[in-house]
Amino acid sequence: MTTAARSAEHPTATIEADPDLLLIRITRDFRATPARILQARTDPEQYARWCGPHSLDTRIDHWDARTGGSWAFANIDRESREEYSFHGSFHDVDEARIVQTFTFDGYPEGVSLETMRLEDLGDGRAHMRSTSLFDSFETRSMMLESGMEVGVQEGYEKLDALLAG
Repeated sequence: MTTAARSAEHPTATIEADPDLLLIRITRDFRATPARILQARTDPEQYARWCGPHSLDTRIDHWDARTGGSWAFANIDRESREEYSFHGSFHDVDEARIVQTFTFDGYPEGVSLETMRLEDLGDGRAHMRSTSLFDSFETRSMMLESGMEVGVQEGYEKLDALLAG
C-alpha cells in the first residue's frame, strides 16, 4: 500500500507498507519549522486539536510528553459518541525525534514502536519521517485496515491549519 503526495501546495502523506518487513513508513512535508511541529505534537491541547479524522474529537486523558513519560487519549465519534482509546509511553523526546509506543486499547496485544524524525528543510519548512514497527503482519494489517490512512491524511490537514494559525 502506498499513498503518494499531491504537491507542495497541497501535501499529503506518503504511507508505505513494506511487503517484507513489519513496518509502516509515513513521510510528509510541512510548512513549519521542526520546533513548531514538535510543539504541536507534544503539547496536549494542540495535539487534541489535530489528531485524527475530521469526524472525531480527541480527549486527552493523560499526557507527559518527555523522555520516560506516557500518554493516553480517546477519539470520540461525533455522531455515535463511540470512543476509541489509545495509550503508550514516550521513550525519547528531543528537538528532532520522538520515539514512543502506540497501543489501541481495543487490541492491547498489538503494541507498535513508532519513531518520528523531523528534518529542517530551511525556509520555514520541515520533512517528517515516521516509522511504525509491529510485532506481526496480522497486527500491521489490522492497523492499515482500521481507517488509519483517513486519520493520518485528515489529521495532518488539521495540523497544517493549526501551524498556519
